[in-house]
Amino acid sequence: MTTPQDSDHPSPGPADDADLSASLAGLAGLSSLGSTLETVLTRIAEYAVQAIPGADGAGLTLLEPDRADLIVKSAPFVVEVDDIQYDLGEGPCVDAAAQGRTMRSGSLGGDPRWPRFGPRVGRLGVHSVLSLPLITPTGVVGAMNVYAHAKHAFDENAERVGEIFAVPAAVSVQNAHILAQAQRLAQHLEIALAHRAAIDQAIGILRARSGLTADEAFDRLRQLSQHQHRKLAEVAATIVQEAVNRARHQHRPPPAPSS
Repeated sequence: MTTPQDSDHPSPGPADDADLSASLAGLAGLSSLGSTLETVLTRIAEYAVQAIPGADGAGLTLLEPDRADLIVKSAPFVVEVDDIQYDLGEGPCVDAAAQGRTMRSGSLGGDPRWPRFGPRVGRLGVHSVLSLPLITPTGVVGAMNVYAHAKHAFDENAERVGEIFAVPAAVSVQNAHILAQAQRLAQHLEIALAHRAAIDQAIGILRARSGLTADEAFDRLRQLSQHQHRKLAEVAATIVQEAVNRARHQHRPPPAPSS
């Protein structure tokens, strides 16, 4: 989105295209395996700073419908700027994600689109922003804020470069998100299986002690859980551990006779 004061722009140079190419190559080689989602997204934000002429720092916001949005940054000052934006619920990244289009400003302090956000970040010495929606075939997965301290730091060429970079960046963000979701699901399944095993073992112990049926033993577990205000799996684990401790004590060899 072009503002009137940004109408006079230099033409793109070979250095800009070289930086973009290097950043795109970095994206292509970026792997989520062995890295946290936050680490991968931070690396993407760092590549954006490398790719877009005039950038001093960048933040990336991942929209997660069932979780709090994940926000990362490439430089410390971005944290303060984005905190203001999200506390107010007003700013270029908010609009870029909501409207699915690029937002650009070279004088945030006087930009009428963000009358509360702009002056506050302007007083911090941050005057230019380029906000890019991260769009995939399934929709907007997030947005990227690229900031500069100088006024009018981003021209039409910077916007062009940013929009080119945002296409594969969106795919990288989506892929990293999908992998993170799969890893979370696997962890939840692993925990659920461990809990199920403990519950089954506890049911077996109660049946052996009291001659209960499986249903009766499970009801006994639920009653204990409610009475103790503890999760069912925790109660089951306690029963199993107590049974193990008793078995160890019973099979402990007698002390050797003294000479």
